[in-house]
Amino acid sequence: MYAIGKRGLFGQLFGARIFYIPLFIHIVILSLTVCAIVYFLVAFLEKRQLGKIEKKLQILAAGNYEQAFLDTPISQNKEMLLVDHDIKRIKEKLITTSRDLQQLSSQPQMIDGTTKEKILEEERHRLARELHDSVSQQLFAAMMMMSALNEQSQYSEELEPYKKQLAMVADIINAAQSEMRALLLHLRPISLEGKSLRQGIEQLLKELQTKIQIQLKWDIQDISVASSIEDQLFRVVQELLSNTLRHAKANELEVYLKIVDQNVLLRIIDDGVGFEAKDEHAGSYGLRNIRERIASVGGTTKIISFKGQGTSVEIKVPVVTQ
Repeated sequence: MYAIGKRGLFGQLFGARIFYIPLFIHIVILSLTVCAIVYFLVAFLEKRQLGKIEKKLQILAAGNYEQAFLDTPISQNKEMLLVDHDIKRIKEKLITTSRDLQQLSSQPQMIDGTTKEKILEEERHRLARELHDSVSQQLFAAMMMMSALNEQSQYSEELEPYKKQLAMVADIINAAQSEMRALLLHLRPISLEGKSLRQGIEQLLKELQTKIQIQLKWDIQDISVASSIEDQLFRVVQELLSNTLRHAKANELEVYLKIVDQNVLLRIIDDGVGFEAKDEHAGSYGLRNIRERIASVGGTTKIISFKGQGTSVEIKVPVVTQ
């Protein structure tokens, strides 16, 4: 009797209609709607959490270890708290690695009682002196002779047929002089003693202004980093300027140095001939050595270049507390 009554009740419910649609269809639609809302809500929350994880990893990859967002919890659930803990451990390991690299780079490497840096600087100085006293002077003398011949050709019919060849030789000598100036810049010993990194770079750029035709633009800020990092950055600026003078055939060159998000940011841009990314490893631009120098202090090097569109070199070195 009870069972019959129960079946009768269910029969009435499922037989009922709302707006001419059976009640059970309304129940099915409502159930599906609730399930869809719950699904999209869960998916939204998971996507938001994954977005926070991705942002934290990007901050770490950029070396911005002091950003407050890294200490903001992803979520209060157990799984996300474990992820936060792992990210914090990664951050601490990266800070320790960067600090160790920078401390290691500041320690002199000894060879037979003399530091490796001292030996290299003395050899660079010797080569620069020999090139300046011999090849550079010979090129200058050759250029003077070519200038005299060019002047004579204006008044001598005998030299008239050779005007074009004389001009070509003069261009070759002029190019060789430019190459020599770039080499001497590259070999010039580092001298930051008693100067800040900003003062050293600005002095270098001001001296270049008097020797080359490239238009220079710079914005160098005072930064406070270990002396070993200053030396590496100064040498990198020297190498990049030398490479630009030797290879880029640029008309304009820009140099920027500042602190951004707990990173030293060095950017050098030229409007020269550029190169394909695949050619970088050929070593014609000496960029491999620059990458190694920056990596030795825990930094990163980003190079963007296209043929005919110039080159941009961006260097980041994290500032870590000792």
